Amino acid sequence: MNHRHTTRGALPLAGCLVAALLFPSISHAHAIAGDRVFPATMAVDDPGVSDELNLEYGHQRVRGDDGDQSVNTFSFEYDKLITPRLAVSIGGAYVGQNNPTAHGFDNFSVGLKYLLYVNEAHEFMTSIGVDADLGGTGSHAIGESFSTISPTIFAGKGFGDLPDSLAYLRPIAITGEAGPAFTTGAGQPNAFNYGVTVQYSLPYLQQHVHDVGLPQPLANLIPIVEIPLSRSQGQTTGTVNPGLIWINRYGQFGIEAQIPVNHASGSHVGVLVQAHLFFDDIAPTTIGKPLFQ
Repeated sequence: MNHRHTTRGALPLAGCLVAALLFPSISHAHAIAGDRVFPATMAVDDPGVSDELNLEYGHQRVRGDDGDQSVNTFSFEYDKLITPRLAVSIGGAYVGQNNPTAHGFDNFSVGLKYLLYVNEAHEFMTSIGVDADLGGTGSHAIGESFSTISPTIFAGKGFGDLPDSLAYLRPIAITGEAGPAFTTGAGQPNAFNYGVTVQYSLPYLQQHVHDVGLPQPLANLIPIVEIPLSRSQGQTTGTVNPGLIWINRYGQFGIEAQIPVNHASGSHVGVLVQAHLFFDDIAPTTIGKPLFQ
């Protein structure tokens, strides 16, 4: 689901995450269509549903009423499978900024996501979901008094069905999301949010195209570019995020730059850092098990 928004809980989980990531296999990772594993991307949500915990740190300089402001965000999202195709989520973020100086929790969010369709042979997957940022649940300094409701469609396509003459393009995959964001506040503008990712999976290259002998940790890397965008009141804002994801069976680490697409989107290159746990693989018979089969 949408990986938006605490550092609370991050430190106790760090040891578990590091231990889990010592194992190189990714054979049971959470969003799978045929031979394709779609990683849990950082800015444009992946098309899968799963039991997972996402932790992110983000730093960016953006335009404010009094000039540029530096914004640091520590966010979490926990997704829980209700059935193998339906998941609910809860998320939050602790935000610190200057110019003016403010810090506190942003509004908390809840979400629902349903896996609509998977085509194994063509490595295609699509889901629908809705996310609600709940007005008034954050601090007065950071959170808004109104809510935002965002119905979204998600899709992913791997290119493993390309012919042998294009075999080295088979590790490529694209994912995307699109949907409106409706606000409940009088006079508050709505938006249309959309985004795309382009990925080249080195694990896919090694396992399903040709073992080129890449050593660890290179063999489990996925170079990626994410482009999250939003359009509101005639203005498009967003970033281009080149980065790397290191993935295995139990979780992943990721890092991306955030390059503003225009001046309205920011004044400097930002950064996103991710640590992610797949509970459906770490503990498939307990906390990672769907509530209903």
